[in-house]
Amino acid sequence: MARKRTRQPLELVGFEENEDPHIPLSRSRIIQSAVCLLNELGLKELSMRKVAEDLSVQPASLYYHVKGKEQLLQLLCDQICSEMVGPDPSLSWEEQLQQWGEQFRKMLHRYRDAVELFNSTLGLGYYRMMQIEKLYHMLAAAGFDDSQIPWIASILKNYVLGFVAEETRLVSWADQSDATPKQFSQEYQQMYSSLSKEQFPNIIRLAAYTTSTDWQQEFHFGLSVLIDGLSAKKP
Repeated sequence: MARKRTRQPLELVGFEENEDPHIPLSRSRIIQSAVCLLNELGLKELSMRKVAEDLSVQPASLYYHVKGKEQLLQLLCDQICSEMVGPDPSLSWEEQLQQWGEQFRKMLHRYRDAVELFNSTLGLGYYRMMQIEKLYHMLAAAGFDDSQIPWIASILKNYVLGFVAEETRLVSWADQSDATPKQFSQEYQQMYSSLSKEQFPNIIRLAAYTTSTDWQQEFHFGLSVLIDGLSAKKP
């Protein structure tokens, strides 16, 4: 019979845990190493062993500062969240949500596999929870019911994560085929133009828009649709 995995209790990680700055190996050094390795190797290749090799220490030395890979990923995600700039509080709630979405998207684009990292970890880091707190505050100040605020926050978060995942997926496909985004777009247009006009008239007609989208304009449009819908639902 397989042994059940021992689950660690949930706890806040990150900001509140201070360390002696004189210790040669610190949690901050471990996180910085993990950030570099994430961008260099990707999330699947990131491990405690490779962080230890990068810092020229034994893997066992890391566990004094980080309990394991699960917590390392939480701390890594928290480090990324600490760099997110909040929206201008003097703006309307609609404009603040637009700014929040833009900043979240930019933050995700700065790090390799950031979407996968967010989707594979719980929101237990100090800075990550502060970002959730700020989003809740914006929605509460806008007048939404308390019962709806977590739903709305989840809808907005999932839109940004899903959009960035689609962006990076298409860019990755182009890179793997040794083609520029423009060449990749042209190949798709050629493929669509070869389809049956009787069976796929709309796909053919809309091919130019499908294969060469303006990502910034599309993102803004989608976020605006969500915000307009939320405005209509607001009590």
